Amino acid sequence: MTETLIWTVVALILVGVYLSWTAGRLDRLHTRIDAARAALDAQLLRRASVAQELATSGVLDPAASIVLYEAAHAARQAEEDHREVAESELSQALRAVFGEPEQVEILRQAPGGEEAAGELAAAVRRVPMARRFHNDAVRAARALRRHRTVRWFRLAGHAPFPLAFEMDDEPPVALADRPT
Repeated sequence: MTETLIWTVVALILVGVYLSWTAGRLDRLHTRIDAARAALDAQLLRRASVAQELATSGVLDPAASIVLYEAAHAARQAEEDHREVAESELSQALRAVFGEPEQVEILRQAPGGEEAAGELAAAVRRVPMARRFHNDAVRAARALRRHRTVRWFRLAGHAPFPLAFEMDDEPPVALADRPT
């Protein structure tokens, strides 16, 4: 009788340790998602700010300036529900304006254009990386939350189910290949 009780207590302790470890892992994944989302938000804001700055600089032709400014402004002001669409539209506007290498060369030849082109190229390249880090963290948390143990014991608590950030983040070819 005593031996059975001891083995039962040991089994309960092991199950408790496993559940505690799993809950801690899930908490760390949610923290990683929050940090990756903050980094993604910062990169998206930086890209929109650089695009808006370029649009108002007078370097681009008026039509390109209007298209780029409106897309960047919409991306900066978008509500959370419409943010993915607004950011995708900014990506499309950047590809439309800087799709040809000649446009980037015109930008580079303007006063301060070399620095602006480099800053835009860096901002455009960092967005896909930040989005990839965020979505990888979301994927890992979703996989862990699908386990029966996590669902049965409600180890996720009241944390919302993590959502990936899906957008068109393909950079303009003329800017993507540019070294900074």
